[in-house]
Amino acid sequence: MNESKLQTACDYQDWMARAFLFYRIALVLLILGVVVIPQAFAVEDMWTAANRIIKDVYSKLAAVSTVLAGLMSAIAVIGAKMSGAQPKADQAWDWLKRIWLAWVIINGIGAFIAYVRPLFDGLATLE
Repeated sequence: MNESKLQTACDYQDWMARAFLFYRIALVLLILGVVVIPQAFAVEDMWTAANRIIKDVYSKLAAVSTVLAGLMSAIAVIGAKMSGAQPKADQAWDWLKRIWLAWVIINGIGAFIAYVRPLFDGLATLE
């Protein structure tokens, strides 16, 4: 009975020695990582980056929407002129109105971002 307790105590000590070795190796690797790996600092804050990204994405979206509005307008006008029936021509003119309304809305968002939003800068600050 004493031998089994002695064996259990030796196993426990062996396990603790291995755990302590693992702990020391992990600590050394952590310290080396902090010392060797270079620090990366952000060049701009989150709001400046978000503003830049929004303007970039929106400018590309406005350019694509303008090209598509022109192309779809041409197709709608050709469809209206070449249709043999008045209901089909009316449908084409309705589509033309929808295309230009969507284009105005998309570019209106850009106008708001570009011209109206700077008027509100500094109003949401605490002094």
